[in-house]
Amino acid sequence: MFRPTRRIMVVMGMVAALALPAGVSATHSWGGYHWARTANPFTLKLGDNVSTAWDAFLATTSSDWSQSTVLDTSIVASGGKPRNCRPTAGRVEVCNASYGNTGWLGVAQIWITGGTHITQGTVKVNDTYFNTATYNTSAWRNFVMCQEVGHTLGLDHQDTNFTDPNLGTCMDYTNDPSTNQHPNAHDYDELGIIYAHLDATTTINPSTKSAGAGTGAGSGWGREVSTAHGGRTSIFVAEDGNGQATITFVIWSR
Repeated sequence: MFRPTRRIMVVMGMVAALALPAGVSATHSWGGYHWARTANPFTLKLGDNVSTAWDAFLATTSSDWSQSTVLDTSIVASGGKPRNCRPTAGRVEVCNASYGNTGWLGVAQIWITGGTHITQGTVKVNDTYFNTATYNTSAWRNFVMCQEVGHTLGLDHQDTNFTDPNLGTCMDYTNDPSTNQHPNAHDYDELGIIYAHLDATTTINPSTKSAGAGTGAGSGWGREVSTAHGGRTSIFVAEDGNGQATITFVIWSR
């Protein structure tokens, strides 16, 4: 379980306002944000910037999300530096490093264009915590990796109450991830809803590295614009001056 003497957070970054689900039966799409594509199923590449300690968990996550009927994920080699975890247009870069006592276990960010289309994403998992006895378990590693990649597909959490009974999905917050290591049927159903329509263009087209986001707690997040759930969630906005912005959604845990 989470250490009572620490505040650990998991971060989701996106460039649109967030609406959390009213209950576990509600939709858990992040406002319909999605990768633009002209056909289903499509393949989203996950750039492998992780060490051997994480390879099996990235492979499990990729296999799990590929069970969706509308998308597949494939792991590809990446030459990026894990600590910087700079994004690549058209895919998701996945990284691990000892980012320090930042207060977060995992960070996922997505960049949006045209109001709804994801153009690139990053996932970072923090070895400063995963190298400790508390979090150095298969359950915690699968849970965090699965959830952060799920966010980059456009999924919200199904439930954000850490003490509720487990829903059997990595998109459910929990103090005990033993049964929350993989997606469940509701996650796959939601992906089917998100990607039910096709687009005239595609944003899935790997090209060049883009400017990355900060890794420290609050670094590069901009200003806090809202807080909710008794202080357990916060939203930060950072504008780039070119008509686009990154909104970072923070889940805090006591």
